[in-house]
Amino acid sequence: MFGFIWADLRRHWAGVLAVVLLIALASALGTCVTLGERAIRLGSARAASAFDLVIGAPGSETQLVLSSVFLQPAPLPLLPGRTLAALRADPRVAYAAPVGFGDFVGDDPVVGTTGDVVGGLGGLAEGRAFQKLQDAVVGSAVARPIGSRFKPLHGRLSEGGHVHGAISYEVVGRMKPTGTAWDKAILVPIEAVWLAHGHEPGSKDHGADETAHGEEAARGGVGIAVLAADYDQQAEEARRSVDLGRPIDPAALDRPDAPGVPAIVVKPRTIADAYKLRQNYRHDGTLAVFPAEVLTRLYGTLGDARTVLAAIAYGAQALVGAAILFVVIVHVLQRRRQIGALRAFGAPRLSIFAIVWAEIFAMVGAGVVLGFGFGFAAASVLAQVAGGASGIALPVELRAGDLTTLVLLLGAVALVTFVPASLAYRQSPAEALRG
Repeated sequence: MFGFIWADLRRHWAGVLAVVLLIALASALGTCVTLGERAIRLGSARAASAFDLVIGAPGSETQLVLSSVFLQPAPLPLLPGRTLAALRADPRVAYAAPVGFGDFVGDDPVVGTTGDVVGGLGGLAEGRAFQKLQDAVVGSAVARPIGSRFKPLHGRLSEGGHVHGAISYEVVGRMKPTGTAWDKAILVPIEAVWLAHGHEPGSKDHGADETAHGEEAARGGVGIAVLAADYDQQAEEARRSVDLGRPIDPAALDRPDAPGVPAIVVKPRTIADAYKLRQNYRHDGTLAVFPAEVLTRLYGTLGDARTVLAAIAYGAQALVGAAILFVVIVHVLQRRRQIGALRAFGAPRLSIFAIVWAEIFAMVGAGVVLGFGFGFAAASVLAQVAGGASGIALPVELRAGDLTTLVLLLGAVALVTFVPASLAYRQSPAEALRG
């Protein structure tokens, strides 16, 4: 019987191949949606797990997390320096590191922070940490060797950014891979970013009105203390005299008159301290969030989108399945003479039923299994492309539940194929030969 089935499939190989590919593509769509949505959830959750608590100025919680954790540039209002100083002096805090952004090197963001963040993200793979203001530590995905120098751009060049001509950094270290957007970042001392924008603790350039700087950032600047182009021109001579070769002064971050920052990454000492700090810093002047908590709300929106996409995918699968079932039934009816001849030569009804059922199940089942493979491959490619653009590792994983779904789907195929097989079973050999 199996030899007959194989010979019959080979004789109609073109039609069989078309049916298998149609079913495979329809199945791949649903698999790709499921695996892609799961990869986004896993990747973003792992990226956010490196940050326990983020504090910023009042505004959008989602944007605060997207900017500080995923390094998506946005015009965030600034926190005053006294907030950073208070957090660094708080005994409940293991470390509080500012996050200042707005500068770029090509498409790689330059992030002003402290060495605590480097350690919190896994440490260095090679080189050393910050020692001088001119030192820079690059993420694992940044294509800049240790010892190279660069000048940062204020904003992206394609968006009208301009070069900080008087500021130059030297790469002194490279971080270990983290699977986060920080793999594509270039970390520099926050004090150097302040100086690049004409600020220094207690200086006249900084001024007493930090609220004005925050409003300037909110009107269209990006990141830390964003200034207009004419201000950069006025402060150019002052910046030229800045000595970035001097050692880092950690005490500069403890001054209440330090320049403002758009976000502060906090590492609490205990879980209880994390909740207390979150409560204490959720008031009119500050906003404290758990990144994982914000992502949970985003997942709700993402889940709604996934439901819509899954419904479209399943609808497409149902339409393809119905069309193929109709074609198969017509094909069985067209083979009435062949089936009648088999019956006339003594083939029992159950053998005819088994042959027709096995042929159809082989075609549809092969398409379903191949579709799972296509869907996995497509999701992997999309995850690599999206991960390469964002710097976030998006793991595409098959789970036991996926295999259960595949088995259930094959079971459904086995039941549906009973329809054309039953037509062949009920067919009379005399009627078939007369037709």
